[in-house]
Amino acid sequence: MDVLKQLLGRLHPLVVHLPIGFIILGLLLQWYDRKRKEYTKVISLVYLWGGISAALACITGYLQYLGEGYAFDTVKWHLWSGIATALFSFLMYTKLQEIQRIYFLGKVPIAVLAVLFFALISFTGHQGGNITHGEDYLVEPLPNHIKSALGFETFEEKPIVLNEENWQEALIYDDVVKPILNNNCVSCHGKKKTKGELQLHTPEVLLKGGENGEIIITNNPENSELYTRLVLPKNDEDHMPPKDKRQPTPEEIELIKAWLSIGNPFEGAIGELGMEKELFLSFFPKKHNADYPDIQIAAASQDTINATKSHGLHVEHISKASNFLEVSCINKPSFVDSDFEIIIPLKEQIAILDLGGTQITDDIFEKLATLTNLTVLKLDATAITGKNMELLASLEHLKSINLTGSHLEEIYLRNLESFKNLEIAYVFGSQVEGEGVRRLKDGQITIDYGNYELPPLPSDSIIY
Repeated sequence: MDVLKQLLGRLHPLVVHLPIGFIILGLLLQWYDRKRKEYTKVISLVYLWGGISAALACITGYLQYLGEGYAFDTVKWHLWSGIATALFSFLMYTKLQEIQRIYFLGKVPIAVLAVLFFALISFTGHQGGNITHGEDYLVEPLPNHIKSALGFETFEEKPIVLNEENWQEALIYDDVVKPILNNNCVSCHGKKKTKGELQLHTPEVLLKGGENGEIIITNNPENSELYTRLVLPKNDEDHMPPKDKRQPTPEEIELIKAWLSIGNPFEGAIGELGMEKELFLSFFPKKHNADYPDIQIAAASQDTINATKSHGLHVEHISKASNFLEVSCINKPSFVDSDFEIIIPLKEQIAILDLGGTQITDDIFEKLATLTNLTVLKLDATAITGKNMELLASLEHLKSINLTGSHLEEIYLRNLESFKNLEIAYVFGSQVEGEGVRRLKDGQITIDYGNYELPPLPSDSIIY
């Protein structure tokens, strides 16, 4: 009997589309026939079929609820609105058949009932989609500020910030475990969204567990669902997070296991708890890359990054250990000086900027001087002559500038000597004459003219 119940229940996603099709067809025919009134009998029959198939969908849906272990709070609105949809289908059939047995039915205009019916089936379908895909499925691509205005919970990634000096003083839960759960789990198990009646955003709800009971067995990670579900194969239906969601790294999973092994403490520093340093090494800053400043800055919001990308610019993080960004116009050769306003919201985070092959002019230098953390600048294949280039001397982190194939003129080359920390400038193919490598500023700045000639190799004279 249980097998039959599960089998019929799993037919619900298929059966549920039948009443939707019938009802939408009926509404469309009703709108089309609103003046002629030629298809009333046909429309009423369509609504009758819609009511019968909706009743069947309600039965299979209820069996799916029983067989798949859904919490009633999760399905209740979809269930009751589905039943209401079935009843409304029969009501529309009765109205069109002019059966005057329902109180007040004859006094309600059929057009009003049609509008109410469309709203009801839309609500029912939306609730079903919430169960299948989550409440925020439709709004997930929207920027966070819009989702917040609509009343949806938003999540910002909380990085684990550890280094050689502070790792022992970091709090094991607040600084390590909580960010792991926040970044990977709380979007489905948070304050507003509680799949499986499980929340993971506070110590109290973590210990409480969900509809299947506790998820933490103290000192026993192998029997704690908080850990065991993380290490299941991704294709396993019990694996968490779901395979289409962000997955914790192996190092994060190992930290959850270690935390559970020592009694899942919510207080105390890492050093006080005697945890091994090796568990945290992957979260230490990597060796500094010369392509961005060795300083800490605030991360750019994902909304801002997405807005910049929407204009055709490529934006990516230079390193997982840093909030600095690389911005490129490789896909936007039409970029002009006035387009600089697009990247202004990211001016503190931009360390590498590639404007090569665009339509910029010397007027861009005044704007570039506002990018205080700019380290690598690419202006190759542009109309740049070097006029006003001295404005970039205020950029104390600028180390490399590429003017290959530009219109750089010789008279402006000496302006590079005023740059504080510039290490190299590429000028091959510009209006500056020369070849090989030259030095400026007592050898501190390398000017690369290119035009290298490779020495001949013995193999070059071999005739095959």
